Amino acid sequence: MVAKTANEIVLMKKACELTKKALDYAESLIKPGISTLDLDKKINLYIIECGGIPSFLGYEGYPASACISVNDVVVHGIPSKSIILKEGDIVSIDVGVLYKGFNGDAARTFPVGKISPEKQKLIDVTKQSFFEGISHLRVGGKLGEMSSAIQKYAESYGFSVVRELVGHGIGRNMHEMPNVPNYGKETDGITVPENIFLAVEPMINMGKKEIYLENDGWTIRTRDGLPSAHYENTILVTRNGVEILTL
Repeated sequence: MVAKTANEIVLMKKACELTKKALDYAESLIKPGISTLDLDKKINLYIIECGGIPSFLGYEGYPASACISVNDVVVHGIPSKSIILKEGDIVSIDVGVLYKGFNGDAARTFPVGKISPEKQKLIDVTKQSFFEGISHLRVGGKLGEMSSAIQKYAESYGFSVVRELVGHGIGRNMHEMPNVPNYGKETDGITVPENIFLAVEPMINMGKKEIYLENDGWTIRTRDGLPSAHYENTILVTRNGVEILTL
């Protein structure tokens, strides 16, 4: 975990700008009847056309450019021609873009057509838990102040926080130190330095927190089969506060 230089910060911001654009483009494609494989192919081409490299493709063997996770899939859903979005689904799309050696990473959960109030509440609370968390993040404070705030907010609505999956530092590598949990005590974690980049990503379940890994080695689902939502941004922590770079 090393503070970034001024030039590195410029390149990171560009990578994050392309990541945001890719997610905005993905959102424009979502509709009942489209397959997750078609979504992935279009996202892949868009990232390349924008001058970036889809950093998930081939990462530790991952076979696609985006993680596309429907309903009870928490994260790492592999795009497939047989997975067709339908009215009432929720779909989480997680993308990473590599630009001149630096990575951006972000995720959103989107509705497919009209969804139930319960699913909309899950999406809204997951998103807001991110903002509640970063409002407690400051240079010189403990990382756990943010983690604890995310957990408390999500659980105040009766939802649960996934434990096995966490956010991370980011830069030249997609995953760098430190780990960034979405739960814990205010006194946990590192003392936050300035000029570091973090990928903060609450993963919140409608039901219980337990998850399991499918046989494909990637897809992670809720054990109780209830929906899960995901909201992630790459942020820069400075003496003057937090900059959200993928929003």
